[in-house]
Parts: sequence; structure tokens; C-alpha cells
Amino acid sequence: MDNASALRLTIFLSVFAVMALLEAYKPARKAVLNRKQRWVGNLSMVVIGAVVARLLLPATLLGVSSWAASEGFGLFNSIGSALPFALVVILCVLIQDVVIYWQHRLFHTVPILWRVHKMHHADSHVDTTTGLRFHPIEIALSLCIKAAVVVLLGVPALAIVIFEVALNAFSLFNHANIRLPKKWDKRVSTILVTQRLHRIHHSQAKQYSNTNYGFSVTWWDKLFNSFTSQSRVDDATFEIGQKDIPAEKENAGVLALLKQPFNHKPEGQ
Repeated sequence: MDNASALRLTIFLSVFAVMALLEAYKPARKAVLNRKQRWVGNLSMVVIGAVVARLLLPATLLGVSSWAASEGFGLFNSIGSALPFALVVILCVLIQDVVIYWQHRLFHTVPILWRVHKMHHADSHVDTTTGLRFHPIEIALSLCIKAAVVVLLGVPALAIVIFEVALNAFSLFNHANIRLPKKWDKRVSTILVTQRLHRIHHSQAKQYSNTNYGFSVTWWDKLFNSFTSQSRVDDATFEIGQKDIPAEKENAGVLALLKQPFNHKPEGQ
């Protein structure tokens, strides 16, 4: 756990580089705005979000896990050695993932939360940087939810590292502007969220954007009846983004992204 930060950063940069190279080599869709206009704002959200997270929770989730373990807080800390450690880790990773699924779904359902999450969906083009484009308020709320889960369940540090690494990697992967060959997409999407499936979630049509909430596996959407395997419009042509936020340079800047939740009236998604 001493090298957790270095491990997360290494995997993050590696996946980002691979996805960015693949989408530059063979993009699935053409962007409305150029890369510089979009990437400056999107990547700035990563930096600002990281600062907010560190100020809000200086000890990080690993510190919360260590405190809960030392105080005996949480379900799995109370159970102690009744379950094998490997099973506890697997269960905690799965529970964290389903919590993120429902968190994502609530951010689409509750109007005030949608105002914050809408900034992510307002991106006029989906590529690997879109997987990093989340408003600092959403980052803060998500961190609080994660910390609560860690305390209530007594999530061990290893489960946190595995989940956070996977969550970041999958977000970069399924937002990438690439398209898997049809036969591979069909096979992979039986378990994992592919780029095509997640682009459906980024459609301007609510009937599609209110589906495919999973970031990693498809089984939560299938289990909770929110899975859409195909859209009526071809993947290469359906509209992405938000109709009331035009794909213009002034809407892609850092300040514009930060102000978006406060510029638009709350609405259901």
C-alpha cells in the first residue's frame, strides 16, 4: 500500500497514452471542436478535482480505511477473520462498483445532482479526456459517498486500490474515441462496457442517456433494467452532448465548465 499512489499514476498514464494513441490513429467519430479547445478544459478538471479531493480528505480513502480498521468500524472489520481476506476484497470491490452505478444513476435522476453531472455530458465529443471531465463538486460528492462506504463496510485498503485503479482505467477505456471490430465488441460487451455502449449513454436523446450507467461491467445495467445494447441511430452519426450547450469554444474553457451547473436551471434527465 506504500506504493499505491505511484501504482495508480503509472496505470493511469499508461492507459491514457494507449487510448489517446489509438483514437488519434483510428478515431471512431470526428470531433466538432479541435483537440486543444477541448483538452485544456477537460484535463484541467482532473487537476482541480485532485486538489479538491486532497483538501476535502487529506488522509485519502486509504487513510479512512486504516482508521476504520484501527477502530473496528465497519461490517467486515467487525466480522474479523470469519471470512477469507480474498473473499472480503472481492466482495468490497463488487459493492463499491454497484454503489458507483447507483451514484451515477442518481446523478441523472435527481435534478440538483444532474445540474452538476451535466457538465460531463455537455462535452460535444466523447474521447478519453471525457472520462476525466467531472465537475469538482461531483468529485467532492463522490468522494464523500466512497468514504461512507469504506467506513460502513470496513473496506480494506487493497480493495480500495483495486477498485480505484479499475474505475480510472475503465473510464479512460470506455470514453475513448475508438470502435472495436463488431465481433469483438459483441464478445467484450457481454461483460465489459465498450466504447460503443458508453457512447449510447452520451447521446442527446434521453431515452439512451438514461441507460448504460455502468463504468466497468454491463451486468449492473442488465440486473437493474437500464441496459441498451443498440441505438436506432448509427454509432457514427447520432448526436452527442447537450442541446442547450452548443459545441462552441467558449463553452469548453475552464471557467465555462466550472460555471455550467450555476448557469442552467435544474431539469430532469
